Amino acid sequence: MSENNKHSSDSGETPAFYSRFLIYLTATTTLAAAYYGKAVPHELVWLIPYLLVYPLLFKLSALARFRESNVAASLDGINIGGLIAAWGFMPAPSLILLMLTLLNNLTYSGARNLPYLCLFLVSSTAITFFLLQPEINLAAPLFCLIVTAISAGLYLAVIGKEIYQRKRKLDSSEAQLREEKQRHIRLMSKLSRYLSPAVWESLFSGDQEGNIETQRKRLTVFFSDIKGFTALSEEMESEELTELLNNYLTEMSNIALKYGGTIDKFVGDAIMVFFGDSKSGGAKRDALAAVSMAIAMRKHMKVLRQRWLSQGIQKPLQIRMGINTGFCTVGNFGAASRMDYTIIGKEVNLASRLESNAEPGQILTSYETYSMIKDVIMCRDKGALEVKGFSRPVPTYQVVDFRKDLGADQSFIEHQIDGFSMYLDTEKVKSYDKERVVQALQTAARKLKERVIL
Repeated sequence: MSENNKHSSDSGETPAFYSRFLIYLTATTTLAAAYYGKAVPHELVWLIPYLLVYPLLFKLSALARFRESNVAASLDGINIGGLIAAWGFMPAPSLILLMLTLLNNLTYSGARNLPYLCLFLVSSTAITFFLLQPEINLAAPLFCLIVTAISAGLYLAVIGKEIYQRKRKLDSSEAQLREEKQRHIRLMSKLSRYLSPAVWESLFSGDQEGNIETQRKRLTVFFSDIKGFTALSEEMESEELTELLNNYLTEMSNIALKYGGTIDKFVGDAIMVFFGDSKSGGAKRDALAAVSMAIAMRKHMKVLRQRWLSQGIQKPLQIRMGINTGFCTVGNFGAASRMDYTIIGKEVNLASRLESNAEPGQILTSYETYSMIKDVIMCRDKGALEVKGFSRPVPTYQVVDFRKDLGADQSFIEHQIDGFSMYLDTEKVKSYDKERVVQALQTAARKLKERVIL
């Protein structure tokens, strides 16, 4: 046994030894006081040294390892039950001794050994009474009662201290556990930022084991980047560029998560998102969610351009996007010590090629994606495109908008020329802000008319 384990064992045995010793001390003093008051036969005097020595013998013997087992409870039941019968069932001392024995057993062993204690108490009492035929003693001497009360009070004081110390240790352990739990929650929150919510949830729910394994799935893959960002990076300070890029990626990530996409990676200003893993509503819904996300990103870029314009960025930044649907290999790639959850395959390459061939502000899709969204979203046929890595031309389609938003009922209006810039999305204007928007437009129209007259 190591030094630490030995110390831990000794520290656990010491309170139990003292509590058992105090029970037998109570029994000893009670018996001695009863003998002094001539309430018990003199033959019982020989029990006094046994009752004093028994706890020490139990601690020093091999039985010590049964301190919290049914062996200790059984032996206590035999000793106490036999003593109660031997001194003629003196009511008050017997009841006190029974209560102390039961309390000691519950404190150090719980209720699991209580049946053994009760069984041997009853058995020992019955056997001793049958063998010795003692005289029933229903009235203990006053001196005996006083001694019993003092000894019992000493035991209760020791047990009370032990319970209090255990409570303090328990409170301390609970506080440490709460602190450790909060630390793990903070750490998990930080780590979750490096994984998409879908991957994070599947890892902690047990759906994924974190092993190097892959599977084939039909996914819709999305790529986007900012046209002209490289040229802009040469004109801006690194701090300003970092703030702009982080703001852009944050806004676009929120849109991607809103539509249920899995953000695969950021590469500079480029974003890669895929739909259909780990939660999928079917290939058609995944494709529709991806294109809906792309339209939302394109619309939101108009809001960002207005914001950047107020920050002194004159060059209007626009994103280009490519979307493709097909079977990809998805899963954990890498080494056992460092893995990346991503997708690979020619369908991923095609989505990337579509994005690089798109014009600023344009969303290009493959025929596979178009065929599943055409009843909800208006697209224009852009003809076949020669794509690097593909032997045949690839049919492509340009996403226009939701069919419901086209025509006179469209929800947004955008116009931008030198000296004038406007983006209005009627669906996002709150009811209580409509009057302010109308007043602003009327004021702008009045000033423009006055300027023309002058």
